[in-house]
Amino acid sequence: MILRTMKVAVVVLFAVVSAQAQEGATRADWPSFGGTPLAWRYTALDQINTANVRNLAPAWIFQTGDYADNLQATPIVIDGVMYVITARDNVFALDAATGRLIWRYAYSMPPPVRPRGFATVVQNRGVAVGNGKVFFGTNDTYLVALDQKTGRELWKVSVDDPKQCGCTIFSAPLVVKDKVIVGGNGSDVAHRGYLTSFYAETGRLAWRWYVVPGPGEPGHETWKGDSWKFGGGSPWTTGSFDPQLNLLYWGTGNPSPDYYDADRIPASHGKDVNLYTDSLVALDPDTGKMRWHYQELHGDFMDFDSAYEVLLMDREIGGRRRKILVHVNKSGITFVLDRETGEYLGAFSLAEEQTWISGIDMNGEIVGPRHPDVGITSTLCPSAAGAKSWNQIAYSPRTGFIYAPVLEICAAVTPNNQGPEEGAFAMNSPVDLKLPPGRTTYSHLDAWDPVTGKRIWSFPYKYILMASVLATAGDLIFTGDPEGDFFALDARTGEKLWRYQTGAGHRGSAVSYAVNGRQYIATPTGWQASMVGAFMAGLFSDQSWRPGSTMVVFALPEGSR
Repeated sequence: MILRTMKVAVVVLFAVVSAQAQEGATRADWPSFGGTPLAWRYTALDQINTANVRNLAPAWIFQTGDYADNLQATPIVIDGVMYVITARDNVFALDAATGRLIWRYAYSMPPPVRPRGFATVVQNRGVAVGNGKVFFGTNDTYLVALDQKTGRELWKVSVDDPKQCGCTIFSAPLVVKDKVIVGGNGSDVAHRGYLTSFYAETGRLAWRWYVVPGPGEPGHETWKGDSWKFGGGSPWTTGSFDPQLNLLYWGTGNPSPDYYDADRIPASHGKDVNLYTDSLVALDPDTGKMRWHYQELHGDFMDFDSAYEVLLMDREIGGRRRKILVHVNKSGITFVLDRETGEYLGAFSLAEEQTWISGIDMNGEIVGPRHPDVGITSTLCPSAAGAKSWNQIAYSPRTGFIYAPVLEICAAVTPNNQGPEEGAFAMNSPVDLKLPPGRTTYSHLDAWDPVTGKRIWSFPYKYILMASVLATAGDLIFTGDPEGDFFALDARTGEKLWRYQTGAGHRGSAVSYAVNGRQYIATPTGWQASMVGAFMAGLFSDQSWRPGSTMVVFALPEGSR
């Protein structure tokens, strides 16, 4: 068991609903990838609650017809219209009350380009809506803006050349004021990661911030020789924004190559290594200038990205209200920082199978890391698929808890010392996923108090939970499993209260919204047929998890609310 450490021992079991809580909650709309730019994935709607969720039933269903890698996107809902994107970058605008098609945009995409040794995959996890436009990144690394009302293409700008960088854009952009900001995949290829900001009106470049600093920039000395040119670190999921502090928060990916670090770590170095990979960074959204950084893993050699969502909240710590952020990286280690300064406040581990280290010290530093040696096979937990993947956690200000799906999967790795080739896959080891011995369940959905690092309850599951989590003011937690069940738990106890078989596995992100006073719960369906989803499915020979590309939307029957 990992040592859970905090600098304070104040227990705050129930958060006070404050002005900041109102900013973090959605209501009639679901306007952003994480619900709001604070990334709570929480709705203030409570029409559907623990007392009546048993009556929840399908209100409408929409089939996209695009089964390339099924439906993984987070739908966006604004003013009664739902916007959703498929794996092949097809965008749909739907009447959110009926599922009626309003418009459809079909992106004309050339055959996907992938680096040598990397699987050919098409994915898209969401759009952003703002400034009268629908924005999305593409599999061939463009950023596209559509007219929100008609779906007409307004502009399209190249973010990079996929033939050179081996990169792509899978996740939703983030709209901040007059700009739209997007990251890209590429941490596992010989590529230098970055965030790029464009003016929303025209698509003109506003700024670009490189994760790996070049010569003369602070942090460049943390890279050996020319390794910075191919250093990875791509911030490949969607960030967060605090409008009061005017700060943009983003997690960055792992350094490249993954399992071989000898050519990128200088002989003489301080605490931080291979900046600014595996870090949380706070940037000025107007200029792209970095205000502060916190590196969670120094010189990461396990492909344990810190690129996941960043939850912003205000909590009482040490007798005073503080502006904090909560962040889970791929290893399952959860960091709590002061989001004004980047000060470390605490850390704890979500994973039960955590064999790659022996613990975390009082300062949040890794203790006893097991470094895999070149040519020698080691089995370590968690795997490169993560104790947590890109599926998002949720936070409820009513309970004060975060809700996180956790995987208990290990992997055998055999590192090699192959040098980098620009834009080529740079994992530097095969990854053979393994089930840890002595278990009958291989994932769990947990409620945690982020201030104390205490697990409140745990809901175990035999296979793997890889869909995002939705929290509601009705004290419900919604998510889905690969067998096709979409289900609801009691947010305070973890008791299962309701389930519905959708006919396809769940890998995407459910949302909640309201139209004409009626609350809806919407979930995309379809198990990921490539990459992590396929590898995970291969661990369970008794299962054949079903593909799909369907939006399934639930509500209480008319007259029963």
